[in-house]
Amino acid sequence: MAPSISTASKHGCLFWLRKFQGQDYIFVREFVAFAASVLMKACKESDESSDMEVILGAMAALNDEIRWFKNEASKWEIELSGIAPRKATQDYCRFLESLMGKEVEYAVVITAFWAIESVYQESFAHCLEDGNETPPPLLDTCQRWGNRDFGQYCFSLKKIADRWLKKASGDILKKTEVVLLSVLEHEVAFWNMSRVHVAEAEH
Repeated sequence: MAPSISTASKHGCLFWLRKFQGQDYIFVREFVAFAASVLMKACKESDESSDMEVILGAMAALNDEIRWFKNEASKWEIELSGIAPRKATQDYCRFLESLMGKEVEYAVVITAFWAIESVYQESFAHCLEDGNETPPPLLDTCQRWGNRDFGQYCFSLKKIADRWLKKASGDILKKTEVVLLSVLEHEVAFWNMSRVHVAEAEH
């Protein structure tokens, strides 16, 4: 679930932007490496060229995302180079590193890839729903990842993951389930970290 930013004060919103985007930038840099490892597995294991096309598109989008973070940092006076990762960020990044090994099956990592992107998309899409009264300073951030195009991209990842899971062995399905639950645990911890940031700003 997305953070309860719709009820935050203006000061709290700006504080959330500065703190959360800094942590998210650290995560995205690690996610780039993870995406590259998924692409390498797709090159070697996938029997569908469309898999590579979707993941290559994601890589291009991540490059644009890094630029966006830097532009936002300049706008909100965030010094990205000086940000220390919090525990939730460190744990999530270590988890991504654990999925980059050669021994981790493509079915497992492509499912994790889909889950991470989908949670992000659905969280920010929730902020754009009617009645949520998301503060104006956060609308650009929410629109960036909550839009329909990003949703369609996530659906493309889901189709790839579904195709591979249908032909996966029982052992791989068990591994995938464990990894999927881990993704959700790390997402909850990461979003809860942002709630703490807002609470700190409002007190």
